[in-house]
Amino acid sequence: MVKRARIYGLFLWVSCTIPCELLAEGVVGGASSPATDPVTRMKSWDQHVKLKEESIFKDLKWLAVGPRYQGGKIESIWCPRGQKSTIYVGVGSGNLWKTENNGAAWEPIFENESTNAISVVTGCDKDPNLLWVGTGERHMARSSFAGTGVFKSTDAGKSWHNMGLHDSHHIGRVVIDPENPDVVYVAAMGHQYTYNEERGVFKTTDGGKTWKKSLYISEKIGIVELAMDPSDSKTLYAAAWERDRKAWNNYVAGPGSGIYKTTDAGNTWKRLSGGLPQGEHVGRMGIAIARSNPNVVYIIAAYQGGKVYRSDNKGESWRQTHEGNVPTGIGWDFCLIRVAPDNENEVFVVGFHLICSTDGGKTFVSRTEKCTAMFADNGQKGVHCDSHALWIDRDNPDRVILGNDGGLYLSQDRAKTWLHINNLPIAEFYAISVDTSTPYNIMGGTQDNGAHYGTAKPMAPDQEHWKRVPHAGGDQYVTRADPNNPDTIYTEGMFGSMGRQDLKTGKGAGIRPPGERFNWVTPFILSHYNSQTLYAGANKVFKSENRGDQWTCISPDLTTTPSPEKKGDVPYGTITDIAESELQKGLLYAGTDDGQLHVTQNDGAAWQKINQGLPDKWVSRVVASKYEVGTVFVSLTGYREDDFEKYLYMSTDFGKTWKSIAGNLPSEAINVMREDPVDKDILYVGTELGIYCSLDRGKTWQSLCNHLPTTPVHDIAVHPREGELVIGTHGRSAFVIDAKEIRKKKPLTK
Repeated sequence: MVKRARIYGLFLWVSCTIPCELLAEGVVGGASSPATDPVTRMKSWDQHVKLKEESIFKDLKWLAVGPRYQGGKIESIWCPRGQKSTIYVGVGSGNLWKTENNGAAWEPIFENESTNAISVVTGCDKDPNLLWVGTGERHMARSSFAGTGVFKSTDAGKSWHNMGLHDSHHIGRVVIDPENPDVVYVAAMGHQYTYNEERGVFKTTDGGKTWKKSLYISEKIGIVELAMDPSDSKTLYAAAWERDRKAWNNYVAGPGSGIYKTTDAGNTWKRLSGGLPQGEHVGRMGIAIARSNPNVVYIIAAYQGGKVYRSDNKGESWRQTHEGNVPTGIGWDFCLIRVAPDNENEVFVVGFHLICSTDGGKTFVSRTEKCTAMFADNGQKGVHCDSHALWIDRDNPDRVILGNDGGLYLSQDRAKTWLHINNLPIAEFYAISVDTSTPYNIMGGTQDNGAHYGTAKPMAPDQEHWKRVPHAGGDQYVTRADPNNPDTIYTEGMFGSMGRQDLKTGKGAGIRPPGERFNWVTPFILSHYNSQTLYAGANKVFKSENRGDQWTCISPDLTTTPSPEKKGDVPYGTITDIAESELQKGLLYAGTDDGQLHVTQNDGAAWQKINQGLPDKWVSRVVASKYEVGTVFVSLTGYREDDFEKYLYMSTDFGKTWKSIAGNLPSEAINVMREDPVDKDILYVGTELGIYCSLDRGKTWQSLCNHLPTTPVHDIAVHPREGELVIGTHGRSAFVIDAKEIRKKKPLTK
């Protein structure tokens, strides 16, 4: 029986006890949408595990090759009370890590679950072995992966149990009642790209066996933050966030955003006002309660540039603490506030940069300038930007730990100086490639940490064999070396910001093509026939015959002109991949984000549309076969519709007709597909959860996920000389395996 009460003009679910297995099976569902239902997702995970256990490649082991020094997106930090050297770190798309020696060495402890995306890790003061993990990034960026609910460990992370809420996708916070650890509250943000009802605040009183939907506002409004009054476990504050993301727009605010409070352990909630911002421009908000004086509550709001509000009476009334905006960026991707446990007036705002106030939010100073690296200084000056997590030791407030896109930082002097603990292999590669050097280099661009290159050798303690590509910072994507001159490197940043540089001389040049609309990850390739010839895609295809110094447009607009409802603040109607045939000069393919696919056989003089029979999805990869001139492969993804189905097709007639070769692959969005450079029957596919191989050209698939963490494989390269298969993961750096051993498993044909 479900009871609803109409309170403050919003629907609140005040009594609804739901077994977690029913939530997993979608009995409590949302509105009709293209999103994959939770039953299908979890059955697909079962298939993933079965394929891994039965794989003929299960004895092959991957070599983790780094890099480590660059950092990565840290979204949550927790340290058990009384254990001064133990730290748990949740990486946005890189699993959960644990150290017992203050960061000198780390162990991944959440590697084989149904998701890699960690938003929250928290534990219990009374029982340090009890841990809860919320999955699905709260960062909510383009590459923020959906999780599969909440997980629980009773042995300090040695084993995990999925406790349901599978359709919540993105968990904002998990709060454990300090008096009764069986009582747990979960802030659920819901789907990123579609609407659903498994969002709001959920509560369990039996350790996660069943859940009560405590606070529900609407299918468009989730809860991003939740805080419990340290003096009264029945009093909680929740930050509601109205938002919606599409491939062409990112709506980050709305009138449904606001602060809610309960004083009866979640049975009823009221929306707070009394000076808090209201209206359509209110976005994400963070909450902090002063442990030294719980009457004092702070809110950081992504509103008109970023503002801090303070209440001295537990939320009954509020005042802005400062004039103007806080002196750091606040937005949908970073919006957190914390209070020193021993001083109600010492406030930290965790935004684009970390800032601190010692006068209750009236004035702020930066706390990011003084920083040293634990090892292998990567050239970063000060603390990295884009902060997402801050943990303060309540027993020793001088000890502060910060997490941001650059990794993990430790302070022993109240956040005045920092040690960058940069020894976690959590690079979020968007793309990787290999060069022709001896030994060869792996190179690729990462999320907010630049482009890097290094050799395919194991990581050694306290050493780093990777280097940063000069002048290629921030978000970097396609990174390629000229095969005839490996010192010439091409890099590419946001929306087509391409560059060329010489590693010997240090000279570089910007070579951006003159396109109208560029994808966030703009595709470009070096021609097989002349390495000084480049092709790049905007909404049209461009060609350069002099290394990018001049460009010529060789196609019409190959996208569907965005309709008015698909025009927003994100470029849409863009080319996402380009492929050139090694068998026929001038044979090119181009795929787009709006499901278009075209071919030219005369280097752009004429193009034909060839997407008939393909789903209307984002083209993630196009591969022109190196064995048969008319054969082409295409993978597509519904990730930006919360659709995790597999879409993989093959044509033998230049795209006139298509057949699916997805076969027995699990329902995991496909990012990349590659042919083996030696055997035409061997194909590789990288998905949001791993990598697979076919020995019969797509008729059947085998898992290559054994001895590999659950991780999104964003790119694949097979070195033609060394015969090594290299994968770039989005959250766990790069791995290498011997492709020659894979080829040996192929049955002999008569």
